[in-house]
Amino acid sequence: MTVALHQTPVFRRGYRFQFEPAQDAHVLLYPEGMIKLNGSAAEILKQVDGQRDVAAIIAALEAQFPGFPTLKDDVVEFIEVACGKHWIELR
Repeated sequence: MTVALHQTPVFRRGYRFQFEPAQDAHVLLYPEGMIKLNGSAAEILKQVDGQRDVAAIIAALEAQFPGFPTLKDDVVEFIEVACGKHWIELR
């Protein structure tokens, strides 16, 4: 799957992103279970609000974490993987 910068990621129905104190991490909850996320994945998914497109998410993360030359590619790659795992979908 190729992600276009103008597309807007949204969580798929039944998936909820939240901080889970018992795990001391952000998680993605879904009816069959839970996915514990690493810090990078959590920072990207914090930006997914159904309003921001991929370009806006990248811009927000570049402002928050300046000096990472591969950030754009890393975000796009993560979104491709998350779509492939059916955590999010693009509109």
